[in-house]
Amino acid sequence: MVERLKAEHNVDVEWRPFYLYFDTPPEGRDLPERVKQARAQGSEERLRQIAASYGMAFVSTPRIYNTRLAHEATEYARVHDKGNEFHKVLFRKVYAEGQDPSQWEVLRAVAEEVGLDADEMQREVEDEKYMAEVVDKVRWAYQIGVTGVPTYVINDRYAIVGAQPYEVFKGALEQIMNQND
Repeated sequence: MVERLKAEHNVDVEWRPFYLYFDTPPEGRDLPERVKQARAQGSEERLRQIAASYGMAFVSTPRIYNTRLAHEATEYARVHDKGNEFHKVLFRKVYAEGQDPSQWEVLRAVAEEVGLDADEMQREVEDEKYMAEVVDKVRWAYQIGVTGVPTYVINDRYAIVGAQPYEVFKGALEQIMNQND
């Protein structure tokens, strides 16, 4: 969907980090009861349908992962002009293949798939080279009121929250463009 929006509306996309559960320990944690209840009421089926409409698989995550390393690895990829590619492959590994983004073998495989130096990425992330940048971006998200993922911020003024169909984004972009005419 993001690729379609970029092609049809000439938009730039910059993925930014956010911690939905900022206190998640490195090993992750069990899903909160409210998430389990939402899944039982069909929230996962909606996501499967949206993914299927784009020819993609969707696998529910069995727990909450700690995504600190993934965000810092994504920042490494962004600095090396591979941020969007890295993000796309990592999402596929997590949400279509059911892999854990807190594991180095997953992050290294993503780096290799997009043509990055996995050894250098791991070394720089372990040296906390990107930690401050990620912390600043997460802080910014909290400051502007982000409370859910995904949240799409358009022109630093408008937000679309949640996994939405293409038509929602198209309508929002058209409305914004009409306001700016």
